[in-house]
Amino acid sequence: MEKSIDQNGRAYSRFWFIFTLLVGTFTMSISQSSLSTAYPTLMRAFGISASTVQWLTTGFMLVMCVSMPISPWMLNNLNFKTMFMGALALFDIGSLMIILTPASWGSGGFWFMMIGRAMEAFAVGVLFPSYQSVLLEITPKEKRGTVMGIAGLVMGSALACGPIVSGILLKFFDWKSLFVLFMLVITVIIVMARTGLIRDVMARHTSSLDWLSVILLVGLIGVMYVVNLAGKQDINWLVNGLILLVSIAAIVAFCYRQLHLDTPLLELRVMKTFNYDLAILLTSISYIALIVTTIIFPLYYQGVLHVSPFISGMSLVPGAAFLSILNPLTGKLADKIGFKPTMIVGMLMIIGGWLAAFFLLNRLSLLTMILCAMVIEGGNAFVMMPAVTLGANALPNELVPHGTAVITTVRQVLGSAGVAVSTVILTVATANALHRGSANLAASLHGYRLVFALMVVIEIIGLILALMLKDVKKNSAA
Repeated sequence: MEKSIDQNGRAYSRFWFIFTLLVGTFTMSISQSSLSTAYPTLMRAFGISASTVQWLTTGFMLVMCVSMPISPWMLNNLNFKTMFMGALALFDIGSLMIILTPASWGSGGFWFMMIGRAMEAFAVGVLFPSYQSVLLEITPKEKRGTVMGIAGLVMGSALACGPIVSGILLKFFDWKSLFVLFMLVITVIIVMARTGLIRDVMARHTSSLDWLSVILLVGLIGVMYVVNLAGKQDINWLVNGLILLVSIAAIVAFCYRQLHLDTPLLELRVMKTFNYDLAILLTSISYIALIVTTIIFPLYYQGVLHVSPFISGMSLVPGAAFLSILNPLTGKLADKIGFKPTMIVGMLMIIGGWLAAFFLLNRLSLLTMILCAMVIEGGNAFVMMPAVTLGANALPNELVPHGTAVITTVRQVLGSAGVAVSTVILTVATANALHRGSANLAASLHGYRLVFALMVVIEIIGLILALMLKDVKKNSAA
């Protein structure tokens, strides 16, 4: 096993370090998408509406968006082992709150549960950029593609595996079993980390936390909150329009402040690098395709094909398996032939998958849609993590944590927006078709067709961006 030296001059196993880091992050990230198949169960248990229960996922994403930009400061100021174990412990506490929430509390219990969910989200938001920054820090530049390909299993496979895990558990146990499983695994990882498998590997550059910047980040929540309201009935747009304007102003003020602070919370000057900017957009566009697939396809399976939550979850297995197999291979491919051709192949696969889903939608075939999802998720393996690696390679080492945090934050914001817009289009288009007198099936298919068309357009934009990349071979740092 390859040995490395930590910040205290002691040797450690890089394999077991990476293994522990990825298993912990994988488990935490599964929770992001695992609740979609449990929505009907939770709605009955707490007596809440569909628009309320979706905050378990939407709220999770919003809190992640705020905590992600804080991760570079934490990496620079805290012992990484302490930071890692602290995030895991916070996740465990949040999960325990959810497990202990009695359904008899009704809607009040749901919002108590949301506090625990927010704690989980903060922990995941801190670790998502951090684990990528740490892997990039401890890996030689010429091997980064391969290692980040393996890390892509956490980002992509966990997102795809969430509904699968929940579908299996909900078939045999109640909804709390999901969080019991998360707690058990995370507790084991805490014990493993405490035994010395996780070490302090990041050099520290201490600075004070700029609390005003942290407060201004709440603007991200405001923007995403208003986006998620689009398409809903009886919305006070005067109030929410004001929220949107104030939120945008807060984001603009945050960006201005980062560009004028000597030690910013988030170093936005990394965006002056051309390939890095394209990497941000490419990883975000591929992430939109992945997250929309894992949320919209199960809705199609259950709402149009009328399969059970268990079958719906299991139908995501082939795509997740294909993504998992390809992720390490695409990392090696990017190291060998360069990032540009690798990502062009990926974008073509994603576009092909969405086009096939668009034209084959009316066949009402579960197998056909599973194959389409496999192509989309497989294409994602060629784009998302190679784009992160390309972006990191375009930056000096000291800026990698900031660069990774910017990429991850933008990806999460755009991914959340993609889900929100897709859901709004599906809901509104279906309702309008019903209002015009269409049958239920025809109305639903109309809504899904518009969502798939939107995804084709977004991914074509991604292909154009991939063609604009300045090709970088494995030994080039540009």
